[in-house]
Amino acid sequence: MQRLFLTFVFLAFSGLLFSQADSVKSVDQANLFPQRSMKAVRITVAPKIDGVLADSCWTLSEVASDFIQRELRPDEPSEQKEEVRLIYDDEAIYISAQMYDVSPDSVLRELSTRDNEANADLFGVFFDTYNDDINAYGFFVTSAGTQIDARYSIDGQDFDWNAVWISQVKINEQGWAIEMKIPYSALRFSKKEVQTWGFNIIRKIRRTREMSFWNRLNPVIGGLVRQFGDLTGLQNIKPPVRLSFSPYVAGILNHYPYKIPGVNDLTYTASGGMDVKYGLSDAFTLDMTLVPDFSQVQSDNQVLNLSPFEVQFQERRPFFTEGTELFNRGGLFYSRRVGGTAIGYYDAYYQLNTDEKIIKNPTQTQLLNATKLSGRTAGKLGIGVFNAVSNQMFATVQDTMTGNTRKILTSPFTNYNIVVLDQAMKNNSSIYLVNTNVTREGHYYDANVTGSGLRLNNRKNTYTVGASGVVSNRFFPDSLKPYTGYAANLDFGKSGGNFTWAFYGAVKSDRYNPNDLGILFLSNNMETGLELNYNIYKPFWKLNNIFNNIYFSYQRMFNPNAFWNFGIYGNTRTTFKKNFFTCGVNYGFEPVITYDYYEPRIPNHYYTFPINYNYGGFISTDYRKKFALDISSNYRYFIENDRRNINFWVSPRYRMNNKLSFIFEFSDNLRYDDIGFVNYNGTDITFGKRNMNTVSNTLSSVYKFTNKMSLSFRLRHYWSSADYKGYYTLGNDGYLSHDSLYANDHNVNFNAFNIDMVFFWQFAPGSELNLVWKSSLLKREGVVDVDYYNNFKSSLNSPQNNMISLKVLYYLDYLKIKKAFS
Repeated sequence: MQRLFLTFVFLAFSGLLFSQADSVKSVDQANLFPQRSMKAVRITVAPKIDGVLADSCWTLSEVASDFIQRELRPDEPSEQKEEVRLIYDDEAIYISAQMYDVSPDSVLRELSTRDNEANADLFGVFFDTYNDDINAYGFFVTSAGTQIDARYSIDGQDFDWNAVWISQVKINEQGWAIEMKIPYSALRFSKKEVQTWGFNIIRKIRRTREMSFWNRLNPVIGGLVRQFGDLTGLQNIKPPVRLSFSPYVAGILNHYPYKIPGVNDLTYTASGGMDVKYGLSDAFTLDMTLVPDFSQVQSDNQVLNLSPFEVQFQERRPFFTEGTELFNRGGLFYSRRVGGTAIGYYDAYYQLNTDEKIIKNPTQTQLLNATKLSGRTAGKLGIGVFNAVSNQMFATVQDTMTGNTRKILTSPFTNYNIVVLDQAMKNNSSIYLVNTNVTREGHYYDANVTGSGLRLNNRKNTYTVGASGVVSNRFFPDSLKPYTGYAANLDFGKSGGNFTWAFYGAVKSDRYNPNDLGILFLSNNMETGLELNYNIYKPFWKLNNIFNNIYFSYQRMFNPNAFWNFGIYGNTRTTFKKNFFTCGVNYGFEPVITYDYYEPRIPNHYYTFPINYNYGGFISTDYRKKFALDISSNYRYFIENDRRNINFWVSPRYRMNNKLSFIFEFSDNLRYDDIGFVNYNGTDITFGKRNMNTVSNTLSSVYKFTNKMSLSFRLRHYWSSADYKGYYTLGNDGYLSHDSLYANDHNVNFNAFNIDMVFFWQFAPGSELNLVWKSSLLKREGVVDVDYYNNFKSSLNSPQNNMISLKVLYYLDYLKIKKAFS
């Protein structure tokens, strides 16, 4: 097996000797594709947005056509014809497009929820309104009429950003047609009388997997926005007053069978609030959410965590996913901290008196308000300010003898703040400064983190160098000096072409801790690494493309200055021409003993983690078919007794029709003779040898009534167990010795069960109704039941928390209100 993997890797990297010449050739090909330009035409009578393309005003426009493929055959002409027109007036930009297709009845048209392509063709436009090669807006529509929009920046793409705009799609005898109206209120742009915007157009043909652009996009060079064409002819357009209100009302009915005298099983709450967006200028926008309600977001995937590191959960709250790219500079912002777990959540259990028990202890703090101010000046200086305030939280404690209750403060009033300055420079280069601050009322500590970074690219974006530095401080009431730590990073490499590489070095001091508003898993660490990539983007032999990666990592502890780990890791993936079958392999080797300073949980102690080898792979069939299948597996072998990890994941998906689809996911993670920390009694550190089994089943389905109305269902059951076979004392040399006198039992049997069912209806542009049912259970026991079906049955029969929530949000645009009353 090891020889097979090494052979595969050798073949994948066999073209490296020729890669420098290939990359230079690819860059020089840009001369064959001059930058394109399109002139916008002003109109006096706006077209009707119905997808018919019959309005005479469209004949005034220039025609954009002759698209160039990026996938699957880069630099070749699109296999289908297209004609795109663009006009404008004092209110909006209008786009019409005829996507010609030799087989109109073969155009894939699966309905989907907003911001999801699904199994359908796609058309879209990009606007770089300041023509700065940095930021852009994208507006897309599928052949089924689903809207998708996004914002683009140096840091990537944000599909959680949602604007209010209008589109219609019609299937016709020549293919499919699109009409769009994009109001200026959805964009930021300058007040110049004559403007030139960066501009590009995209088309995706799903059944052939073709992706084409109007202005050529080179796959071997990074930077989407800097490869746009130009949109000229925009004259005397004025940024409108960008002011909108989205008031909401919500009601929540919650039931949990407490079976405690004096505690109601059924509770009802009603709330209201508002989201506000206000354009302070042509470039800066203020976003506010007042008394937000996030009860309707999808439930987190809870897991059994026996590691020394916290679990990172995905952000699903709209306010924190939309338009936050500027605040993510430096990687110091983990938005789940805001309104997250109360700082004293676990402390409440240590403040109980005799005969007391906790009957309520909210896991999440209540957010009172949050504000974002962001934009970029004419000098390309990005400015971002974020501020949020969370309320006090209390645990409710009951005396089991008298029935009396009292409250324990678990979280004080807390203010979260971020300030970001990001200066963009030529060639997608930038320099930034970011500061995060958490201030808590009362005797709790405060925290402040300041970081700065620099990224420099050459003119062709083929070479890059970056550096950053961060200082963290925690201020405790009983100390005159802050608890200070720092981190720094340096990297340089080749970022363009078929062959790319990067060399990096990083250090994090033992006192560095940004976790009050950020997230960090490994502190007290120094790392040096080398990463190599070789990718082929054009079809060859039987393959459409191939992507190869390998990296080498050498790590030491910061304090003490001691070796920790060395590893070699890599992966290769490819898609075959026939049936678009995708597969890949991954591997990892840690050929020397690792000195793990994290698992013991006590400073200056380490565990000798054994030499190990890791192999895995995956396959993915063609998603265009009604039935598709994804499978992945992984095997990790340790040079220690019978220790090994086996992971298996399979996910079949079935599309009944263009409205109804199902996805099922099954995973099984087996760990034999796993070793981990269990206890520290002040003198001895105790580890345990355990067999762990984790099984997860998730069923998801969605029925789309229209592209603005859907019903989704998601059920997840997760079971994880740890069955201990023996306990050991960790010695000063990092090795374990059997402890036959250790009497505690640390067996764990953990079940998590969730149902999320959501009815969504966008009844007007920007306005929506959500009706949600959630059912949840978390159950942790000390007796392991190795039968999965018994655990599943037990979860169904155990008391669960059920919540029904109704929320109605209505979008109000100031300009429309003003026009209605004028």
